[in-house]
Amino acid sequence: MDKQLYIKEMAPGIFLMDEAHEATGYLVIGEEKACVVDTMNGYCDLGQAVRDLTDKPVTVINTHGHPDHIFGNVYFDEAFLHPADFPMAQSFNEEPEFVEACKARHLRMPPFRETREGDVFDLGGRHIEVFALPGHTPGGIVLLLREDRILFTGDSVNHHLWMQLPGCSPMADFVKSLDRILFLEERADRILHGHASDFDDISLMRCLRDGAAELAAGKTENDLPYPWFGGVGRQHPFVCRPDRRYAQDHHVICYDPRTVNG
Repeated sequence: MDKQLYIKEMAPGIFLMDEAHEATGYLVIGEEKACVVDTMNGYCDLGQAVRDLTDKPVTVINTHGHPDHIFGNVYFDEAFLHPADFPMAQSFNEEPEFVEACKARHLRMPPFRETREGDVFDLGGRHIEVFALPGHTPGGIVLLLREDRILFTGDSVNHHLWMQLPGCSPMADFVKSLDRILFLEERADRILHGHASDFDDISLMRCLRDGAAELAAGKTENDLPYPWFGGVGRQHPFVCRPDRRYAQDHHVICYDPRTVNG
């Protein structure tokens, strides 16, 4: 399980942590406290990596309950997660391979604490506000770093969105969830998602929303097959703005055609 952790400072006190190019987490350092957003797969000692960057008290927030965003919690004392994702996260925590890996390394999964929309984490001079965005998972959240106008979106808003998994919402419901928080376009300029290498313009959220709306309306005639470890789904391309800056130039929503609308 010894894989490399790549760390890059994106702005003063804001670090992107890329674990083996499989998942991305973030460290935000305020005047009094620090916050880790997503802990990835737990291959690397994330706790030590964070301590090498700051000696301030650390809060951990998981944007959702999938393994590649929570397994690194084992290096911390607790983590905040939306309660709608508690059952799913616990099922992953009980997978035999993960349990055995923890035993072999003398690690344990810490308890989850609830966080919900409206919660604000005060780091001293920096505030992180929680907004619910169910869709990719029932308890998906996005986090607004107010002062820096950065939106951490986990897997809920990215260039390669998986909506074919068990527990994903119907596409029409996901569009409603996105519509409800589109006002964040006025409060953030840039996005950092859960598999990022750099910033994306905030318009990625609306572009993704428009692609999801096409799916909800049944506009799938040009979609291609999407093979993944759970079978073969479909992939729907969506278009981003040519006048804005994005870290990637390929944008798709993956889905199961049998369940795309519930």
